[in-house]
Amino acid sequence: MGRFDNQIAVVTGAASGLGRATARRLANEGATVAVVDLNAAAGEEAAAEIRSAGGTARFYSVDVTKWTSVEPAIAAVNADFGTPSVLVNCAAIGKFVRSELESQENWERIIGVNLTGTFLMCRGVLPGMLATGRGSIVNVSSNAGVFGQPYSAAYCASKGGVINLTRALAVEYRARGVRVNAIAPGGMKTPMLASWSLPDGAKMEEFARGTSPIGYAEPSEIAGLIAFITSDDGRYMIGQIVGMDGGITCG
Repeated sequence: MGRFDNQIAVVTGAASGLGRATARRLANEGATVAVVDLNAAAGEEAAAEIRSAGGTARFYSVDVTKWTSVEPAIAAVNADFGTPSVLVNCAAIGKFVRSELESQENWERIIGVNLTGTFLMCRGVLPGMLATGRGSIVNVSSNAGVFGQPYSAAYCASKGGVINLTRALAVEYRARGVRVNAIAPGGMKTPMLASWSLPDGAKMEEFARGTSPIGYAEPSEIAGLIAFITSDDGRYMIGQIVGMDGGITCG
């Protein structure tokens, strides 16, 4: 028996990186997985990968920044598989930019995907979870939401917002059968990390606080943490912000 047998899991940002690793991990442990992403080609590939390994998955094209995209997608998941009992919000974007040169468009896009998108997905699954009296939500923040990181004001603001959003939802729903937690990982070997380039003149020494001496995590390692928290093994975890960052925030 898998920890997620007979459960429906929705994973955003599941076309690549941590989202894809998480979707694969939950499927391997028995979950039926709704693979949610805006990248249709990679999302279909991720869902097919799960099916080829013997799991059950379907891709749903969703722009998490828009309720008009989120709401029908959740309705489709309900119709196709049933009521989700697990939601993992992995969808995220970011880039390095000097704050004095930041554009409103870029700021709003990062906040939109990372923070508004996380809320809208929670909003989408909560009615079903409350109706069944069972649900586990994990929001992916970052250690950049815990302390400052240069050249990434929008990203830090969005991830800090995810932390307090998580706490707010946790206290609101803890007595109604829905657990809400967040993780705050450090650097991971993902396509998003590879896409970040430093502004001209920036020095690596400025990032010393946010760099672990043991390097970057594998997405599968962080996915293991998510699987624990969302499973019944994490039953008593509510409103926690769990770090897994190679010791960056230990001192």
